Amino acid sequence: MTDTSRQAQWFSDNEHNWDDRAELHMAGNYCDYQRLLEDPTGRAKITGAYNLPSQRVIHTVGPAVPAGEDADMHRFELMSSYLNCLDLAQESGMGSLAFCCISTGVFGYPKQAAAEVAVDVVNRWLTATQSPMVVVFDVFSDEDAAIYRGLLGF
Repeated sequence: MTDTSRQAQWFSDNEHNWDDRAELHMAGNYCDYQRLLEDPTGRAKITGAYNLPSQRVIHTVGPAVPAGEDADMHRFELMSSYLNCLDLAQESGMGSLAFCCISTGVFGYPKQAAAEVAVDVVNRWLTATQSPMVVVFDVFSDEDAAIYRGLLGF
């Protein structure tokens, strides 16, 4: 494990199902949601957290990978999503940031490939910036947790 990967952690949120998460996110401000729908892939925006248990939420639009399409064609867009979130978190003075599995699931990016991008981008960013930020990977399934554990050496 590298010095920076000790800051990248995984977290499996198995005590909450998807409906609970969706309900929490729906509790946010509808006007913020409408503005986010217009964002291009890879950009990041910050809003208040409203009813979520944090101060702010950083939103990003990750790439969608249609069935049968090579995910590598969208690698740069996925990298941009992570980098722009990290940069915005640092600019906003955030000490920690939690990432979900951006672009996986119904958006079609293969889980292993997406996790490799996420861990690589976060570790490179932490090294390049020497940021003390704590980055957490919040995963949706046991499969996701196993992928991140393997990549992070846990």
